[in-house]
Amino acid sequence: MASVHTSARGEAGGAVAGPKGPGGPGGPLEPPERPIAWSMLSRALSVPLILGLVIFLPAVIAAQPGSGVRDTAYWLQLVLTCYAGARLATMILSTRRRLLQGVFWMFVYIAMGVAPFAQVVIGQTPTPMVGPRQDLVTAIAMILVGCAAYDLGALLASRRPLRRRTPSARGSGGGPAVAHPVRLRLLVVLAFAASAFYVLKLGGPAVFFTSRQEINETVAASGVVTEGSNVGSAFIKGFGQVPALLALLFYTRRLATSYRARRTPSTVLVWVALAGLNLVVNNPISNARYWFLTVLMAFVFTAMPSSAAVYRTVLATGVVGALVVFPYADKFRYDDEGQRPAQSASVFEPLVTKDYDQMVMFANTISWVDTRGHTYGRQLAGSGLFFVPRAVWSGKPEDTGVRVGQWMGLRMTNLSAPIWTEFWVDFGATGMIGGMALIGYASARTDRRYALAVTRAGPGPGSVLAIAAPLIAGYTFILLRGPLLQAAGKLAIAALCLLAIATFREQRAARRR
Repeated sequence: MASVHTSARGEAGGAVAGPKGPGGPGGPLEPPERPIAWSMLSRALSVPLILGLVIFLPAVIAAQPGSGVRDTAYWLQLVLTCYAGARLATMILSTRRRLLQGVFWMFVYIAMGVAPFAQVVIGQTPTPMVGPRQDLVTAIAMILVGCAAYDLGALLASRRPLRRRTPSARGSGGGPAVAHPVRLRLLVVLAFAASAFYVLKLGGPAVFFTSRQEINETVAASGVVTEGSNVGSAFIKGFGQVPALLALLFYTRRLATSYRARRTPSTVLVWVALAGLNLVVNNPISNARYWFLTVLMAFVFTAMPSSAAVYRTVLATGVVGALVVFPYADKFRYDDEGQRPAQSASVFEPLVTKDYDQMVMFANTISWVDTRGHTYGRQLAGSGLFFVPRAVWSGKPEDTGVRVGQWMGLRMTNLSAPIWTEFWVDFGATGMIGGMALIGYASARTDRRYALAVTRAGPGPGSVLAIAAPLIAGYTFILLRGPLLQAAGKLAIAALCLLAIATFREQRAARRR
């Protein structure tokens, strides 16, 4: 058994060396390749998968009856759907797990491809389009350009070899960040304390198993929301949910990678307690579907980080779930009196009546910008400074979706503002192309670092990136859908917690010497 274990470790270590040479200090690093058997299986699955995503599903949608016209918007939307389907198939069939890129293309295929294509064919949109048809054509074209820029950024990242991070001459070095054991225990304490305060503030655990409507009413009556500002409630809710999730993910990884941890009763009991805590504060009944999707994906990818089958299954079944299950998953959003009954004569009807308003909202945003001009960084600054109360910053920008909805004259302004629109509002086409290219570059680099983190890390608290990447992958749906101002709070709290518990291997080794 020892020889087998040594051989496995040697194989993983050998895979660390990139194509340009061994991965010594400062040398290039590459994630290990998948076995040849899976490569053969990929070739067997490639034809039906590509045909299904690129040809069959778009053809079925195109055959649906409706009042839509086959103009430029129709053909551009068809091209976008096929392009995103081909890229999603590439992610699923890849020999390496590309976590962030895979989730990105799954979102684009569903929310920017299939759903808007069904809307164009049927001739109905979830949100009214107030501008000319040309604005919709521009929106679809800009989504296509943004996706191409994303691919270009990812390509540039793939051409740049990864290098081993080494400590600097001053000893402050940049080795791979891992969770400090003592700080991880402090995170557990923070999780229980913050979540307990959150639960008590809202009236006890029973409230979390009623409906989101009752949760919102309880928050409004709790006194943490001041007029014109939701910063207080956002912090209470964020700290009540995010540390609990992060602590559960770290302990899940410890149990998944360490036999000794699974044999330690105290570790198992802490994990059970954290799981129970998350069942209260992060359950699917009282939380938004996108947030629960983040919790679910982060947990699955943390518990089974090296499973290519899990990665492929999540991406493949995610498409079916988004088209069939997701539109009906808001059962507990309202109480019995306020709940909206789901009525559908076609499987594609939910795509044109709820949830998937991203494309039409981009078109409306273009119309809005045409009337008032670009904001040149103001909207992004408002998202970055989300924690500043409006009492201090009286001119703090509102959510992009809210501002566009108000301009449209809608009463319900809880509208999406996909990341493409955030760049467009501030900087136009040039800023959008640059922003999407940067996101593609960062996603590809993170995917490669994550692949190394889950294959090279041993038992113990584990790499911080091994937890951060699955969390970001799940949260990608929220970031891409927008508005960014709503999404910034929990992301910032997660980053703060991860930075607080992070330490570096090289630093600890240097101190021992």
